[in-house]
Amino acid sequence: MSRVYNFSAGPSMLPEEVLKKAQDEMLECGKSGMSVMEMSHRSKDYQEIIDGAEALVRELMNVPDNYKVLFLQGGGSTQFAMVPLNLANKNKKADYVITGQWAKKAAAEAERYITVNKVASSADKTFSYIPKLDKSTFSSDADYFYICYNNTIYGTRFTKLPETDATLVADISSCVMSEVIDVTKFGLLFAGAQKNLGPAGVTLVIVREDLLDDVMDITPTMLNYKTHADNGSMYNTPPTYGIYVLKLVLEWIKAKGGVAELQKINEAKAKILYDYLDSSKLFKGTVVPEDRSLMNVPFVTGNDELDAKFVAEAKAAGFVNLKGHRTVGGMRASIYNAMPVEGVEKLVEFMKKFEAENA
Repeated sequence: MSRVYNFSAGPSMLPEEVLKKAQDEMLECGKSGMSVMEMSHRSKDYQEIIDGAEALVRELMNVPDNYKVLFLQGGGSTQFAMVPLNLANKNKKADYVITGQWAKKAAAEAERYITVNKVASSADKTFSYIPKLDKSTFSSDADYFYICYNNTIYGTRFTKLPETDATLVADISSCVMSEVIDVTKFGLLFAGAQKNLGPAGVTLVIVREDLLDDVMDITPTMLNYKTHADNGSMYNTPPTYGIYVLKLVLEWIKAKGGVAELQKINEAKAKILYDYLDSSKLFKGTVVPEDRSLMNVPFVTGNDELDAKFVAEAKAAGFVNLKGHRTVGGMRASIYNAMPVEGVEKLVEFMKKFEAENA
């Protein structure tokens, strides 16, 4: 068997240790006599798994006791509706910073239910930067202020949080547990699991308890955070196996020294790639340096045919899923927690070889 270096933006690579542990427990988890996929979610065995996953989220992200940790379904796209339905019942208004496709989609979904004030956008330069915010554009009566913390497609990230009096909400799907985040700065955080936490199918939500009691009357039962908070994420059958693998990933993160230690590794990986891009005469990064993501690194040669040649030759050499998003083109290397430093180093070696042969 020969495993490739998978630079996919998601579903992304998982730690080998996690895959091997899941493989070892495929037929029987613990002493249950069955696979996790066969377990009743109402069983004691499964309760221990989901409780363990929640405890690890709380430990690794320093989640205060007055926040609920939820494991939901529907991905980040369902959160685009759940956030306004649950948090904007007072004034039915929210501020959004438009920094990419996912923020655009979140704002468009919210506009079905509330008034959305788009306080800033970086669309004018293909979302290659995080716009500077002017507080005079903020709503004085916004129920919440929404950002996409790290922009998977365009490779930007917030390095400074907005200074707003409104409840701060963030999509952290592509940066969760890659760097230290102060949960207390936010009313709600959410993340699709398929980038840094586990397989597709689980969505992590961390929400402050005082925000659970003012939901809109039209909110469906399954889209009400309180429904899931009151039932320990098991109002209905949760994505049981996905939560199990997520727990294994969290155990791996803890064994690595926690989020702060992973952040150091992620900063080192990103520096290796960005330093090369800054020195290369063929490849060029597309994001302004001060807003560069630690997780998603888009780059181009400036020639579509050469980009395609690079992607094809990289795949043949064992570096896969480097093609950029269809809305951007070029290339993108997603270097999430599970990507080892060695993978980035070898990618840069290949890029140098390609440049020497094609410059």
